[in-house]
Amino acid sequence: MERLRDLDESALLGRLFPMYAAGLDVAGDAVPVGPGDDAAVVAAPSGAVVATTDGMVRGHDWRDEWSSGHDVGVKVAVSNLADVAAMGAEPTGLLVSLVADPATEVSWALDLARGISGVAAEAGVPVVGGDLSSAPAGVVVVTVTALGDLRGRRPVLRSGARVGDVVAVCGTLGRSGGGLALLLAGAPPGAGDALVRAHLAPRSPLASGPVAAEAGATALIDVSDGLVTDLGRVARASGVAVDLDGRVLRERYVEGELGRCLGSTEALRQVLAGGEEHSLVGCFPAGTDLGALPGKEWVVLGRVGEVGPAGPRVTVDGVVPDARGWDHFAGA
Repeated sequence: MERLRDLDESALLGRLFPMYAAGLDVAGDAVPVGPGDDAAVVAAPSGAVVATTDGMVRGHDWRDEWSSGHDVGVKVAVSNLADVAAMGAEPTGLLVSLVADPATEVSWALDLARGISGVAAEAGVPVVGGDLSSAPAGVVVVTVTALGDLRGRRPVLRSGARVGDVVAVCGTLGRSGGGLALLLAGAPPGAGDALVRAHLAPRSPLASGPVAAEAGATALIDVSDGLVTDLGRVARASGVAVDLDGRVLRERYVEGELGRCLGSTEALRQVLAGGEEHSLVGCFPAGTDLGALPGKEWVVLGRVGEVGPAGPRVTVDGVVPDARGWDHFAGA
């Protein structure tokens, strides 16, 4: 079985680069200098660069007994591209860093690259470079940095929500968190397979970010740490209160597979608190015809209101829910 320690860096890169080459062919003049030099050169038509980075650590962000290298590649690419989309931008380049125990199988590293390159190809974005480094025994860390361009649009910030706006989501809710709950519970094969896949290799309505920006979205965020947690960030940044419609949440997201697999109470908790969904949640001026937007459907979840004595917060039917989202350091 071939390990990373059996190859030198150039040999490994020689196997990885071809997997990313198709994206460079599509990029054309948008990437004047691709991988192979000390740094890549990526065009910035709007004169500004949207930049974000996110990483995953073996044993903390994924378990090898659940996730393949391909799954990890999909998840880390999607998490970064969703952040670009949540700014209303279009992706222009990805940088990939792999820090790995030299005993890591070469096949795993190639599978990781296939996952990343597959998502990149779907999004029409090239992988323009990155870094390789060794790590102590058992350690594997994958980090992706995504670059984007606003194409002349203003960035859509968390701080832009206004009283009277409607709150809407594009994508699913609770499915990734539900899949994780099933994995942790040791659910037998076949039980909630679609939910499990939604956790191991989530997808995001990436093209809907720029669409929302064009439609006048006042605030955008992707659901990475949980609906209530992420909307709470919007509420605090904007100095507003957000109230969600419990009926819509139950009818659109709890009922169906999620409710059947987890029960209605746990399913609602996952809808409110489940992370790594990477759907887009936006605030739009009242009267925006969300049904006319091209691409994926936007579902109205609630409204933005005035801040009360309790300060910026998120409620469901006027009540603060017991729904704690993900925090990397809480309880660590």
